[in-house]
Amino acid sequence: MKFAQRVEQLPPYLFAAISRLIEEKKKQGVDVISLGIGDPDLPTPVHILESLNSSSFLPENHRYPESEGLPEFREAVARWYSSRHNVMLDPSKEIVSLIGSKEGIAHLPLCFIDPGDISLITDPGYPVYEIATMFAGGSSVRLPLEEEKGWMPDLKLIDKDVIKKSKILWLNYPNNPTGAVATIEFFEEAIEWARTNDILIAHDLAYADVTFDDYIAPSILEVDGAKDVAIEFNSLSKTFNMTGWRIAMAVGNPSVIDALTRVKSNMDSGVPQAIQQMAITAMDDPRDSISEHNKIYQNRRDRVLKVLRALGLRVNTPKASLYVWAKLPEGESNSGEYAAQLVEQTGVVVTPGSSYGASGEGYIRISLTIADERLDEALARLSDFASKK
Repeated sequence: MKFAQRVEQLPPYLFAAISRLIEEKKKQGVDVISLGIGDPDLPTPVHILESLNSSSFLPENHRYPESEGLPEFREAVARWYSSRHNVMLDPSKEIVSLIGSKEGIAHLPLCFIDPGDISLITDPGYPVYEIATMFAGGSSVRLPLEEEKGWMPDLKLIDKDVIKKSKILWLNYPNNPTGAVATIEFFEEAIEWARTNDILIAHDLAYADVTFDDYIAPSILEVDGAKDVAIEFNSLSKTFNMTGWRIAMAVGNPSVIDALTRVKSNMDSGVPQAIQQMAITAMDDPRDSISEHNKIYQNRRDRVLKVLRALGLRVNTPKASLYVWAKLPEGESNSGEYAAQLVEQTGVVVTPGSSYGASGEGYIRISLTIADERLDEALARLSDFASKK
């Protein structure tokens, strides 16, 4: 049988490859510790689980949900954005529920991209932006991010012929994998650029509430007029440790939200209603659990930074996200080889920066989503590795 060309061209998904590597090492008897995948180890707060439990017994929740989401869920998202970002959203037109933000990101290019069209994606960046564009028949142009520029794209450098064919600009701040954060001033410039060039901005705000040192991450929709040219993907996965429940939302430009809802209604049957109701509980309750979780992540961040610097890696202190992005030591230039060396000699898995694009070469990403005792063991192994160098 012959597969579709889009499947033949499909590279292995980054984290699937990491999972396979872990399994191979375990079969060899290696005690592997993975710092490679950003899946929170902390449990979903108990009161949110109790809400799911009670909602699961309601007969109306045993039926098909609607793709756009329960009205009550969309109203809760509107309240969340109002209190958290001072952004007013119309629940009936400017919000749609998602089966995790990855699903919405994957579906969005189907609304905009035809063969010959371009998505502008940041490099390094989340691989799904490019893969989803390819599935829609388009191509991607990478905008290189540089440490010297704070891992921000320089929109003024984009070729005019590329701009003419471009339909979507993907942004993601707080950023995966670099942990970089954006200012409102940057978002203002991006909105003006998008308006001038008639291009949609799709902003991925998955790490909005995983922040440290009193930093508060802005929404791009806080910019006046942003909803004219932008939508934003947001998620409860990292904010409330709900990755396994697959619940998120896209918000912003009503025409884009309508198009995404139409695509989704033909591709999926929406988020189970009991899960939407647990999400309402999460968004409407005080932010105590978020603060508690962030203290844990910040403590882990600080311990990781200390060991990485002893290893000779150069790293800035991230203000947000679940990751530490570190430049390889002097004399090392290949992130894949360096990561392989760590696995072979320590059993510790990190993610090569090159996995996120050419501009990520020379860096590794370390996730903070591992239990403290295992993190301590990983750091002890890395410290021992450093002492033998």
